[in-house]
Amino acid sequence: MKTKTIIILIVIAIVGLFVWGYFSKGGTAASVQGVSLNTSQNFLTAPKVFYNFGVISMKDGDVSKEFKVTNPSDKDITISKVLTSCMCTSAFIVKPSGKLKGPFGMGGMGYVPPANEIIKAGESRIIRVVFNPNAHGPAGIGRIDRFVTLTGSSGNTFQLEIKAIVTP
Repeated sequence: MKTKTIIILIVIAIVGLFVWGYFSKGGTAASVQGVSLNTSQNFLTAPKVFYNFGVISMKDGDVSKEFKVTNPSDKDITISKVLTSCMCTSAFIVKPSGKLKGPFGMGGMGYVPPANEIIKAGESRIIRVVFNPNAHGPAGIGRIDRFVTLTGSSGNTFQLEIKAIVTP
């Protein structure tokens, strides 16, 4: 009888922990490999935040897409960090002079330099996203979905997304 009571108490405790864990996470942000998905309305805007490369071949090498982001506010915005969701993806800030700032990559996978890019009120920047279909080797064949997250000095974030189907 004692063993049965102990087992019942353990089961109740485990179920209680699951219920507590489920309801206690309500205010947290979802993430993709450590990249926060919290966004703010007037941080940055872009005509397009998503691009689908379609079918791409590993033998053809890297593909890239440029996104134009604009500061819609009446105050300067500082982009403090640029992070990608995977090591196969890198991002660059294209300065008005055409000079590249970066590469920026996945946090925790080597050094990612601070962006510290100021975008004045009403100004825009190009964010160049580069995807390397060979980064994962043969295991990287199939659908991919990658993100680039721009984080402002105030903690606001803005996310860009690319997709593709990788073939050999």
